[in-house]
Amino acid sequence: MNVEYFIAKRLTTSKLHKSSISKPIIKIAITAIAIGIIMMIISVATGLGLQQKIRQKVSAFNGHIIISNFDDNQSEVSKDPISKKQDFYPEFKTVQGVNHIQAVASKAGIIRTEKAFEGVIFKGVGSDYKWENLEEYIIDGRIPNVKEQLNAEVLISEYLANRLFLKVGDKFNTFFMKEDSNEMPNLRVFTIVGIYNSGFQEFDATFILGDIRHVQRINRWRTDEVGAFEVFIDDFNKIEQKGEEVYEQTSYMFDSKTIVEKYSFIFEWLLLFDFNIVVILVIMIAVATINMVVALLVLILERTQMIGILKALGANNWTVRKIFLFNAFHIIVRGLLWGNLIAIVLMFLQQQFGIVKLNPENYYVSEAPVYFNWLFILLLNLGTILVSLIVLLIPSYIITKISPVKAIRFD
Repeated sequence: MNVEYFIAKRLTTSKLHKSSISKPIIKIAITAIAIGIIMMIISVATGLGLQQKIRQKVSAFNGHIIISNFDDNQSEVSKDPISKKQDFYPEFKTVQGVNHIQAVASKAGIIRTEKAFEGVIFKGVGSDYKWENLEEYIIDGRIPNVKEQLNAEVLISEYLANRLFLKVGDKFNTFFMKEDSNEMPNLRVFTIVGIYNSGFQEFDATFILGDIRHVQRINRWRTDEVGAFEVFIDDFNKIEQKGEEVYEQTSYMFDSKTIVEKYSFIFEWLLLFDFNIVVILVIMIAVATINMVVALLVLILERTQMIGILKALGANNWTVRKIFLFNAFHIIVRGLLWGNLIAIVLMFLQQQFGIVKLNPENYYVSEAPVYFNWLFILLLNLGTILVSLIVLLIPSYIITKISPVKAIRFD
């Protein structure tokens, strides 16, 4: 029987773990590996989940790219109209990766009830509006019917409904100011048919959604005139590239802006999560490898006589080092198995029950989102194994300095 195989099998038996010294050290190493991979998986899953959820919310209310008039209007309110008779509408065929385009128009107004009043932006949408993006945020009622005749149905946020003491089925007055301050404001009476809660307070505190024809009539626009176009793309990772392509494929009279540019403060904040994830990964891998180094050194010291005997029998240094690295690999795998199991269970519970809550005013979401990506989990495990084994090559070098004669007499 091969000597290396025999000794490796010997070292991986329970007899090794019965040592009064090595047993607690090995348990600590396994625990460190498990805690490390738990922290890494959770940090990556929640970090990516938060980024994806916020991107999803911002794009749900704005699209990925906004096409508007080339003017100095920096507000959310539509100022000058744009004709719908464009080459890129209703299908943006000249840019690959664009899956939808919709026409919208916005108008600032004031909601007045018997008990309160709030300034809002009425976002008018048409039959081409992609309601699927908002359906998951609707907590009561339904979406407005904007496909048939003009009606007073609107979708309002839970935040505004609570502040105005309104509920589904209630009617309220909305006053829209005219450009000429001497003229009386336009009054519209709307009926709430649905209430949404995106958890994104910047939108929840501002927007109500209804028929675009209200904005067209108030502004005295033609039926083929709108305020802007919202473009949706397939791959968010290509948003900068697609934003440039959309800009090049539209008239010089139009400006196009991605949501990354429009809400730069949000996306710059999201970039910090990438840095935080990297820091956590480095710290956890460092802690795990330090514990493994200690465990390996203890195993080497406990098996000094065995190392001497192997060398006396003719085993070279690399053969003996591989035996101890094999056992280190065995310990790492055990820690990873426990860590992955616990991390996946915790993520599943968070995904299903939303146990960990967040303040939406600070994080734009009410609970910590989780993004399952098995490729990332696999890479984290492989990376941990690879880094740990590379680092463990250093302490295993001690074996080459052990003299067979002195080691056999070592007690």
